[in-house]
Amino acid sequence: MGSRTALVEDLMERFPQVPREAVFKEDLLRGGVAFDKSALSDNEDGDVKPKSYFIFSFDHGTLPELGEAALRRPPEEIILTGGPYDLRRTVVSVRVNPASPYRVAADEEGLLGLYLDGRRVADVGVPPMPEYYRHTLSNGKSVMEVAPTIQWGYLIYLTVFRVCQYFGAKEECQYCDINHNWRQHKAAGRPYTGVKDVEEVLEALEIIDRYDTQKASTAYTLTGGAITSKVAGRDEADFYGHYAKAIEERFPGRWIGKVVAQALPKADVQRFKDYGVQIYHPNFEVWDRRLFELYCPGKERYVGRDEWHRRILDSAEVFGARNVIPNFVAGVEMAEPFGFTTVDEAIASTTEGLRFFMSHGITPRFTTWCPEPTTPLGKANPHGAPLEYHIRLLQAYRQTMDDFGLSSPPGYGPPGPGRAVFSVSSFMDSLPADDTSAQGAEGTETGEEPVRV
Repeated sequence: MGSRTALVEDLMERFPQVPREAVFKEDLLRGGVAFDKSALSDNEDGDVKPKSYFIFSFDHGTLPELGEAALRRPPEEIILTGGPYDLRRTVVSVRVNPASPYRVAADEEGLLGLYLDGRRVADVGVPPMPEYYRHTLSNGKSVMEVAPTIQWGYLIYLTVFRVCQYFGAKEECQYCDINHNWRQHKAAGRPYTGVKDVEEVLEALEIIDRYDTQKASTAYTLTGGAITSKVAGRDEADFYGHYAKAIEERFPGRWIGKVVAQALPKADVQRFKDYGVQIYHPNFEVWDRRLFELYCPGKERYVGRDEWHRRILDSAEVFGARNVIPNFVAGVEMAEPFGFTTVDEAIASTTEGLRFFMSHGITPRFTTWCPEPTTPLGKANPHGAPLEYHIRLLQAYRQTMDDFGLSSPPGYGPPGPGRAVFSVSSFMDSLPADDTSAQGAEGTETGEEPVRV
């Protein structure tokens, strides 16, 4: 259409029911953003909360390809406000792409802004360094390494197993760079603990609890790679579950406890519940049968798509349907060479999956696909899925929720444009605001105002 600005404005005009903020947010998530040196952090020694690389790289280049951004990390997230489109407060997870038409830079007055095609389109706020990041564990490890926070401080992200036992081309999910991300951080000499000791996690949480005086952190997620055998002598349910048990015993009721794991048999899911987990995320990744088999070969081999879905439905009998929230990776439906070739086909397939789960009272959520270059799908699709797909998905998602009378899922903060804090897709930004479902503190880290550097 001549320019990215023209594409964005065309989609905002064609889909006025999708918040304009979500159009920008999805474009930044799918294609990344470049950072001027003036907009980078000073890592853990500065005043800006740096990107923690909490599980995947979520970048459009490897660390050696990011230039200055590999030495001075960009912010964990940015907030967009104002500008010619009068954007409401929008939290966006940072995905670095030096070649992006979007760029964060300081103007002549030192105020950070987001520029598209050379034009300033929004003011940019960055998260301040939280006080708990300024303190280390007794062994010298940083809180950011053990228990980073995202979603503007709302969520503590505990990747307690930083590799995946689905390994190699015949087992790894074709869009996932968890194993490469581990390798690149180790190669760069960065601290990147493979299996986090439960006592380290508890010590980090104690520091967060002590210094998070505004109680901005409201939930924690336990996650990591799939476990097909054992880690530290424990199977998957017991491995992730024993962290939840320790956390809930030490900090009863302090946070909403969530776990991202495979779709496990009902007896294993019950163990999660018994350990104190409140929300279960058995991610279904992609709906289409053929694409699931091609893109998730390990999951197809060990469990199988039909059994995976049966287990998701069974888990609702343990947690209640509202507390089962499977994720899918929005955009891989259109990845070449096997994906759908039209947006219509991709949206129809994904909506079929949404209707399947929502008809059972289960509300999926999604992460906007970032085509990391070390993954097979990222290499073949460096530009990801068309922006139109992502905008129409938001429309279909909300319509399907309305069709089944569902509301925003718990554990994600408040819904609505200008209020949402979920940063890796716009599904919460696109749902109606509901003052009765704020679900705890929405994350009160400051930094919404334009930042002067």
